Amino acid sequence: MKVAVVGATGLVGGEILKVLAERNFPVTEIIPVASERSIGKKIAFKGKEFEVVGYETAISMKPNVAIFSAGGGTSLEMAPQFAAAGITVVDNSSAWRMDPTKKLVVPEINASTLTPEDKIIANPNCSTIQMVVVMNPLHKKYKIKRVVVSTYQSVTGTGKAAVDQLFDERAGKTDYNKVYPHKIDLNVLPHIDSFLDNGYTKEEMKMILETKKIMMDDSIQVTATTVRIPTIGGHSESVNIEFENDFDLAEVRAILEKEEGIIVQDDPKNFVYPMPITAHGKDEVFVGRIRRDDTQKNTLNLWIVADNLRKGAATNAVQIAEYLAAHNLI
Repeated sequence: MKVAVVGATGLVGGEILKVLAERNFPVTEIIPVASERSIGKKIAFKGKEFEVVGYETAISMKPNVAIFSAGGGTSLEMAPQFAAAGITVVDNSSAWRMDPTKKLVVPEINASTLTPEDKIIANPNCSTIQMVVVMNPLHKKYKIKRVVVSTYQSVTGTGKAAVDQLFDERAGKTDYNKVYPHKIDLNVLPHIDSFLDNGYTKEEMKMILETKKIMMDDSIQVTATTVRIPTIGGHSESVNIEFENDFDLAEVRAILEKEEGIIVQDDPKNFVYPMPITAHGKDEVFVGRIRRDDTQKNTLNLWIVADNLRKGAATNAVQIAEYLAAHNLI
């Protein structure tokens, strides 16, 4: 099983390599791939060093699967070239997510829709993934009508330069590379990605549109406000869900506790609830603060946290590759 990691020198690319090793994905050969300026650099995998190669070289090496985390522009240009060579691409960017001819996959929800013909598979937005993992089993039981979500997203979602900005500001530096339009340390920015004509940001619209596609239900109404905060452990979300049918809180907890990939942390009297600092480095989605919204019938409040570089990106992509391998689709 030859595996190419495209964007291997980036934050998410590094995490993909780590997750492949941790989960013992059946790699016979790892192919780290990056842009021209990184060709020849060395990347460590399972205690060995591998040389970074360019896109054309990677295609000629004929990997079974290529996990992309190199930005939308690279994906639009290079993913079809890999696919044309018979290589299955799992893409982390937003390039293919809303393409009606491409599957948008969270393995716990819709991996069963994948076929050998799916040569470019889209990995959803990080904040969408953790939300739908929790919502899906509840939707099956109670049927979701409407979701109101506010996010509290880590600077790691923007990349290494954003993490550097945070720590440069914290160190009191004045001469640093500014990724955000405002200071991020000791601040909150209600602004992720660019603003659209409707007043929403691209990130907010991703959550709205991707949720419907992944859950294969256009009737679910979603509204979102996405916010950047000065943390690095993971993304947090306050989620308000209105169901068609009433629910029992004990049953809601039992449903979530039984789901693989979800950990319920819901004992607020003893200060037990999900936090980025404790989700950091974990593959699971954590949920707590489970309570009724007393202002409206059949409505639930949840607090959801996950490491955005893991389940929100690298782990979900590797899980897709695991499904493909297990079902002889690659």
